[in-house]
Amino acid sequence: MNLCDVKTIKDVMSIFGLTFRKEFGQNFLTDKSVVEAIADSCAAANTKTVLEIGAGCGSLTHELALRYEKVIAIEIDRGLIPLLGYTLGEHKNVEVICGDVMKTDIRALLGDAFERGGVSVCANLPYYITTPILLELLGSGLPFDCITVMIQSEVADRLCAAAGHRDYGSVTAYLNYFGTCQKLLKVPAGKFLPPPKVDSTVVRIDLYKDKLYKPLDEALFFRTLRAAFEQRRKTLPNALSAGISELSKDELTDAILACGFAANIRGEVLSTADFVKLSDEIYKRIK
Repeated sequence: MNLCDVKTIKDVMSIFGLTFRKEFGQNFLTDKSVVEAIADSCAAANTKTVLEIGAGCGSLTHELALRYEKVIAIEIDRGLIPLLGYTLGEHKNVEVICGDVMKTDIRALLGDAFERGGVSVCANLPYYITTPILLELLGSGLPFDCITVMIQSEVADRLCAAAGHRDYGSVTAYLNYFGTCQKLLKVPAGKFLPPPKVDSTVVRIDLYKDKLYKPLDEALFFRTLRAAFEQRRKTLPNALSAGISELSKDELTDAILACGFAANIRGEVLSTADFVKLSDEIYKRIK
């Protein structure tokens, strides 16, 4: 069964009385070469288990099952569960769970998987919830090998932007604290059924096995990062003073100068390493 064939997808959906649901961002891939490329490149060499978020009709799930020992797929649309039982019935190494990934205890779900070996994440995320899911996965503290997601190309540009670039933001700096991000391939809107209004890009985040950055106070580092970008058009002392009340604006300016940064610098030009350095200087003054 070619689950990337438009007629096959429509026929299977019809058998189960289903329609594409906009509220779940359902856009199914219709290019088998793209699906195969994602499955080939979505995991590290030692990955044994892949957590798939958003199984759809099972086209990517099928390819993952051919390549990895175990696939655990979370699908939010209850109507797709019997369909997936039909399209993936041949694969004994696939477990499909109906649920919302944002409300699922991922640590409990993957406990045994982490004991067996490496775990990676592969997802075709609805555009409206891309960032919250990524932040949840990164902040979970779970030792994923990598996280591969197909997202709106504009979002991919932000995730992979360098400090100082117009696309660079707090999410970029936050992501870089946990790993490195690279674009794998661009997927035109016409490769989906139904086609979305914009093109997509597949990105892979390779997570650090050992922390590259070790701030003196991790919570303060995150606060510093968030404050710097909440008012990104303001100079850094002004932006930070709104989010770090323990120090005066002058004290925050002193911390910025102690890092070797100009007093009128803006947060959007600082790298993740710069923010770690700055948060450490702020920590010393608060302590």
